[in-house]
Amino acid sequence: MTSNPFAALERKRMFEARETLREHPELRAEVDAHLSLPSRAIERPRPAEDGAGLLRDLRSFVQRYVVLSHAQATALALWILHTHVISSFDVTPYLNINSAEKQCGKTRLLEVLKITVANPWMTGRVTAAVLVRKVDAEHPTLLLDESDAAFNGEKEYAEALRGILNTGYLGDGKASLCVGQGAQITFKDFSTFCPKAIAGIGKLPDTVEDRSIPIRLRRAAPGEVVARFRRRNVESEVAPLRERIEKWSSMVVDSLAQARPLLPDCLSDRQQDVVEPLLAIADAAGGEWPKESQAALLEIFGAAQGDESVGVRLLADIRAVLGGDEENPRRERISSADLAEALGKIETSPWGEWSKGKPLTPAKLARLLSRFGITPTVKRIAGSPNQRGYERTDFEDAWTRYLPRIGLQNVTASQANVYGPSSDFSKYHAETDVTAQKCEIANTDGRCDVVTLLTPIRGTEEGKEGTLEGEL
Repeated sequence: MTSNPFAALERKRMFEARETLREHPELRAEVDAHLSLPSRAIERPRPAEDGAGLLRDLRSFVQRYVVLSHAQATALALWILHTHVISSFDVTPYLNINSAEKQCGKTRLLEVLKITVANPWMTGRVTAAVLVRKVDAEHPTLLLDESDAAFNGEKEYAEALRGILNTGYLGDGKASLCVGQGAQITFKDFSTFCPKAIAGIGKLPDTVEDRSIPIRLRRAAPGEVVARFRRRNVESEVAPLRERIEKWSSMVVDSLAQARPLLPDCLSDRQQDVVEPLLAIADAAGGEWPKESQAALLEIFGAAQGDESVGVRLLADIRAVLGGDEENPRRERISSADLAEALGKIETSPWGEWSKGKPLTPAKLARLLSRFGITPTVKRIAGSPNQRGYERTDFEDAWTRYLPRIGLQNVTASQANVYGPSSDFSKYHAETDVTAQKCEIANTDGRCDVVTLLTPIRGTEEGKEGTLEGEL
């Protein structure tokens, strides 16, 4: 059989062209492919991984499969990187992924996290002993689904799980288990420290919520469409992203251990602990991320203020009743009966239907306030002697300690970004449609622009009355 002379000529020309492409290895590799020749892997020097670009791509990846706000996706991108550099920190913020109903994307979000976080372990109900031993041995990123079933089930198991989660927030957190048999039985401490994302319907125990970044999901509206999550396709899609995560993490893990980011003073001490690792990562990434991250976290925690404990809500409402502004004159003392009546008139709080549909009574008010060391005393009020009531000064210490410190003045000045090149932040403001507010930074005399949507500690949720009454 005679060979095709045109094919032979073409092959000869390709060999000649190949010799002229020594300075262009990519093109030479294409020629080698046509010639069926083995081609060397092209080793190209890569620039240092762009942390800001990596976070942007991570945020976009998560939003592709789950309906999230911009702020939530920002926090999740930071948290994913946190799982890869957790050795740099002695605190790990939990993710509290919750929703009011089923089919809001909680499990899907855990699946997305599973293919991006470090050493994932996705599980549902698991015995306390298995949980402790696995965390101690492998230090995984725990992705715990259906937490509502765990905490609302067997009381002994729920308490054990809560204890593990409470201690696992700190780098030296430990849980003790019995080991051995018979006369050889003894106790051993196991490490409980690892990143944890906890998904479920409703509330977590207060002590666990206090250690968490709240990610409240809602069911997708008709116009909110996300991509279908096909594991085989997604895993191949995320592979290059994981390589970038690992590369960037290896570059910054040592320096992050020394990082001391500026913390918003309008957050509580525990909230500052929770956000510090994420803000350190944002600072290391540079670009727009220091500002965007602080804004996102403040928005998230501000939206969660409505879920404060009943005691904190009560303190806030009493402060409103006692006044001190143009609309509500300042009052120095008030009788128990008048205070209970005034609280019951606040439509956005539960006091009007506090006890089985009936208003809060002076006796139950005193019981609620007793946890803060506040008790009514007999005094002369409004010319009437021998009335039980309260002085304004009775509440001032509790207000200082428990009510959030929120700056309310608008500002236009911005703090300089000392961690990376300056960037235009106006696009983010336009996308998120939020208002810049002033927020003091701890341990500094400066100010920074942050985005806050902090709401008053008011508002009742459907079905809340029974829960609040149960706290008594």
